[in-house]
Amino acid sequence: MITLITVVLAATPTPDPDFDPNTVTPGVVGFIVFFLVAFATLLLCFDVVRRIRRTTYRAEIKERLDAELAARDIDPNAPRTPGDKPE
Repeated sequence: MITLITVVLAATPTPDPDFDPNTVTPGVVGFIVFFLVAFATLLLCFDVVRRIRRTTYRAEIKERLDAELAARDIDPNAPRTPGDKPE
């Protein structure tokens, strides 16, 4: 076990003395990648909001139509809409 530790410690490179980790920047490529990821996230958020809103509107319209049909079934003398067929 001791020999494995010595091999690992011997294989570990020492940092270059000219390398300063505080001056490392992502550069232009990093900025472009970050911008593309942020833009894709923004587009996905808009799409999700649009789909949720559409689903909500469809549910509201379905509830209104069901309420109108229930009211018409209860009161046969209720005014009919132009699209209704006579019975």
